[in-house]
Amino acid sequence: MKFIDICAAVSVAVIWGMGLIIAKAGMSHFSPILLMALRFTLTAACLIWFFRPPLKLYKSLFWISLVSAAIQYSLTFNGVKGIDASTAALLVQLEVPFGLIMAWLFLGDRITIRQITGIVVAFTGAILIIGEPRLSGDLIYAFMVIGGAFTWSVGQIMIKKLGNIGGFMLITGVAIFAAPQLFIASYLFETAQLQQIQNANLAAWSSVAYLGLVMTAMGYALWYRLIGLYDINQVMPFLLLLPVTSVIGGIAFLGESLTLKISIGGLMALTGVAFITIQRSPLKSSKPC
Repeated sequence: MKFIDICAAVSVAVIWGMGLIIAKAGMSHFSPILLMALRFTLTAACLIWFFRPPLKLYKSLFWISLVSAAIQYSLTFNGVKGIDASTAALLVQLEVPFGLIMAWLFLGDRITIRQITGIVVAFTGAILIIGEPRLSGDLIYAFMVIGGAFTWSVGQIMIKKLGNIGGFMLITGVAIFAAPQLFIASYLFETAQLQQIQNANLAAWSSVAYLGLVMTAMGYALWYRLIGLYDINQVMPFLLLLPVTSVIGGIAFLGESLTLKISIGGLMALTGVAFITIQRSPLKSSKPC
C-alpha cells in the first residue's frame, strides 16, 4: 500500500472508533435509528451537489444501502445504546471474520489455516465477552451488535462487486437511499421523533454533525476508496485500531470500564482478527462469481 493510503486507513479506524463514543453520547437525546437517519440526511445533503451517482447504479445502491446502512446501523446502534461503547467496539471486530467468510463464499478468496485459527480465536473471544455476568441482562443488545457486524460484512461484499466508482460517489449514493430507509424504520420502531428534533440541544446536533460529516462522509469515502483499490483482507488489519480508540474514548469521555473477562475476550477477539488480516502478502480475489 502507498504511504498516503496507509495514513488514510489509520484515519478511518480512529474516526470510526471515536464515532461510537460520540454516537453513544448522542443517543442520550436521539433514539438510535433516528440519529442514524439524521446522520445520513446530513451526509446526502452536503455531498449530492458534488458527487451525484449515475442513474444506472441506483438499483444496486438501493440494496447496498438497505443492507450496509439501514439494517446494519439499526442493529449496531440499538445494541450500542444498551451496552458500553467500548464493549460494543470489541464485538464489532467480528466484522473481520464475518467478512473473510463472506469473501470466501462470494468472491472466491482463499482461506488459510492461519486465518481459520484466527476465526476460531475471534469467536471464542466474543463468546467470553457475551458470557460476562454484567451483560447477562443485556444479551439482546450484544447480539444486535454481532448481527450488525455480520450485516456490515455482507454489505462490503456487495460494494466490492459493484466495483470502484469512487469513495465520495459511493457514500453519496448510499446516503441518498439510507436516509429515507432509516426514517421509515424509525417511524415503524420508534416514537416521539418530532419532539426529539425540536428539543435537541447543541451537543445533540454536534453528534449528528460528526456522524454525518466526519464519520460517514469522510470516513466512508476514504474506506470505499481503499476497498476499491486494494483487496478487502489487505485493508482490514487497520481496523484493529478502531476498538483501541473506542476503549480509550469510552474510558476517558464516558466513564466506562472493562472487566477482566471482557478484557480477555476482547484481547482474544483482536488476536484472532490479527491472525486473519495480517498477511505476509495480500490474498488476491478472483473475479466475482
